[in-house]
Amino acid sequence: MNALEVLNQTKDAITVRRVYGEPYQQDGLTIIPAANVMGGGGGGGDTEGNGGGGFGMSARPAGAWVIKDGEAEWRPALDLNRVILVGQLVAIVALLTVRSIAKTLAKRN
Repeated sequence: MNALEVLNQTKDAITVRRVYGEPYQQDGLTIIPAANVMGGGGGGGDTEGNGGGGFGMSARPAGAWVIKDGEAEWRPALDLNRVILVGQLVAIVALLTVRSIAKTLAKRN
């Protein structure tokens, strides 16, 4: 596979169909799911015609457009893993701050 073929496959892979899912309707609502899509690729070769290439993609839910009575509203997706990670980081910083304050107060006494 040469680099041009990789680029053509990349162009076919990253389309609006990867970002927005098929809309569906239920109870008078139209819902259009959306995702954050990222990709990258590369290729190379030598003067003898040997070479290769590759491509990778990643997609994460971003949210959905909810359309009701002609009004569109964005509903973001909740990434629970990110919420847990941020909570852990805040707890660690809080514990280190409390420890630092306790050490400072202990030195004063």
